[in-house]
Amino acid sequence: MISQNSDIKEITDKIAQFTKDRDWDQFHNGKDLALALSIEAAELNEAFLWKRPEDVHIDKIKEELADILNYAFLIADKYNLDIKKIILEKLEKNAEKYPVDKSKGNAKKYTEL
Repeated sequence: MISQNSDIKEITDKIAQFTKDRDWDQFHNGKDLALALSIEAAELNEAFLWKRPEDVHIDKIKEELADILNYAFLIADKYNLDIKKIILEKLEKNAEKYPVDKSKGNAKKYTEL
């Protein structure tokens, strides 16, 4: 893996070791990791379903968000992606698509600005 912030590397290493200890790497191809991430995201959505945002159970949100992040980190690890770098690159792209003077205070897609 490309050099990363020590916190990100520590988390990634712990997740990777957890799966290696259980011999789950054999199941962790990119497609299945992406599907698992999507399923966990749906479970996060379910935690909000039919509730007002302030009525959600924060422990459920933490649990599902942790699952989503675990799969995201595993996907990044699988493809040797530098998490910090790809996030910063995406933020830079988004800054170009959504300049502050055009996008501040509205939810329009960049193609509608």
